[in-house]
Amino acid sequence: MSGKLKIAVLGLGEAGSHFANDLTNLGVVVFGFDPKPIHQLNAAITVKYSNSEAVQEADIIFSANLSSVSEEIAEELVKVLKPNQFFCEMNTSGPEKKQKIASILEPSGVKMIDLAIMAPVPPKGIMTPLLASGEFATEFSEKIKSLNLDISVLENSKIGDAATRKLLRSIIYKGIAAVVCEAMEAGEAFGMETYIRSQIGSLIGGNDELIDRFVEGSRTHAIRRMHEMEAVIEMLDAKGIESIVTQGTRNNLEKLSLMSSK
Repeated sequence: MSGKLKIAVLGLGEAGSHFANDLTNLGVVVFGFDPKPIHQLNAAITVKYSNSEAVQEADIIFSANLSSVSEEIAEELVKVLKPNQFFCEMNTSGPEKKQKIASILEPSGVKMIDLAIMAPVPPKGIMTPLLASGEFATEFSEKIKSLNLDISVLENSKIGDAATRKLLRSIIYKGIAAVVCEAMEAGEAFGMETYIRSQIGSLIGGNDELIDRFVEGSRTHAIRRMHEMEAVIEMLDAKGIESIVTQGTRNNLEKLSLMSSK
């Protein structure tokens, strides 16, 4: 066991549970913590009683928590993290929050990585494309190289650079999904679903499966994606950019979340 890579996964929600299970299947020793775990976990995962306890033996920490609690968790962990550990902040938030977390953790000497999840976690799990930035991004990539994960490193980058690219990408992908959802809803209401599908298909290559994926993905992950777009709005506001379309995307996701909860 001592020779195996040890990884702590903090936050065992949809993404974190997939990561933890997949890492176990790759032969990694996995520790985990979530205050309210609801997803099925591999029996080999050692679930601890706190974030602090989960990270103590880890070589690498994947923090896949909600952005809303990320600073609080950093405050908790700064007392126990060590300079030889890699702390990967994976929450969906803007660059300023990632930098704030780095400043909170700095006294520990831990090697922080801004690790952005660049696509939906299901179905690829831990093989989902990841983008790493920060002073220690290359060193982290070498540390985890044996697992053959899909990690791209931004050379000569700083904390927040990966987060910025993820959120800029979200403006496009989540915005397109919002337009598709609204167009499909309108097409169904007017009894012209076939027509509206053909119009959408003329722009995205006539791919019915992709249309359905846009719609179902937006509905299934509405709350998480709504928070993601709120992070985009915050980032754009900081640059003085009026986020008219992105706010519409955020509002559409809120509508979908309310519909799903009924």
